[in-house]
Amino acid sequence: MAGLPFDQRDGEIWYDGAFVPWAEAKLHVLSHGLHYASSVFEGERAYNARIFKSEEHTARLHESARVLGFEIPWTEAQINAAKEDVLERMKLSDAYVRPIAWRGSEMMGVSAQHNTIHLAIAAWEWPSYFAPEERLKGIRLDMAAYCRPDPRTAPFKSKAAGLYMICTLSKHEAERKGYADALMLDWRGQVAEATGANVFFVKDGKIHTPTPDCFLDGITRRTVIGLARDRGIEVIERVIMPDELEGFEQCFLTGTAAEVTPVSEIGPHRFQVGEICKTLMLDYDALVRQEPAGLKAAVA
Repeated sequence: MAGLPFDQRDGEIWYDGAFVPWAEAKLHVLSHGLHYASSVFEGERAYNARIFKSEEHTARLHESARVLGFEIPWTEAQINAAKEDVLERMKLSDAYVRPIAWRGSEMMGVSAQHNTIHLAIAAWEWPSYFAPEERLKGIRLDMAAYCRPDPRTAPFKSKAAGLYMICTLSKHEAERKGYADALMLDWRGQVAEATGANVFFVKDGKIHTPTPDCFLDGITRRTVIGLARDRGIEVIERVIMPDELEGFEQCFLTGTAAEVTPVSEIGPHRFQVGEICKTLMLDYDALVRQEPAGLKAAVA
């Protein structure tokens, strides 16, 4: 993903209700969201100029803000329309879409009850989160040193920027060791998720995945569970301990950025890129790229 820095790109960004040139979409250095992580965001993908599950992402953005104690001053309908406008203005078909809301700079301290709530939406062309050649053979994961926190210590149901600090640390450390990502345990020592994606395992034709009781129940996660069940594959949500990894046959990650990505290795454990992984990769790709029913009818 290296290349032109994100503050030097061409185009426009939707910023507090208006489009501004990309390089001018700035905030003050004393913004509360920067210092105290009082910001929430979404990661969304557009396929064939259509944002996949746009409404669900926007609903989660609003809920994330409520969990952090603020209200976004644009309705879900207004945000959905703005995202479509961004794609059109940027002339993007297959793209990544990033809405983000944050507290502004009126007050600088832990308490910032009256700060203005800002919202920006950017979109850019973004290929596979993992290198295509790695994805096809299965990516390698390290074991993260940091763990997902106890729900009593962090608002895990919010897609809040601050919760990703330990993810960045864990992913950087994994990359320094030559891995693509890292698997995180939770504060109890149970398997939780990767740094930016949910994790699934396969054994004896059944899928096993951790119960999302201290990490985000991803939109892609729920989508892939539905696809698996549509095919008659049993999906079991349960506690998974690290010593169980040795007995699983397949492993894959899910996320808006990761889509469905097979895993070949987690530390000393090895996995096959098997038929269930491959099938769900194809099913997910077909789902996100299908044309809406109304468009199909119009074309016909």
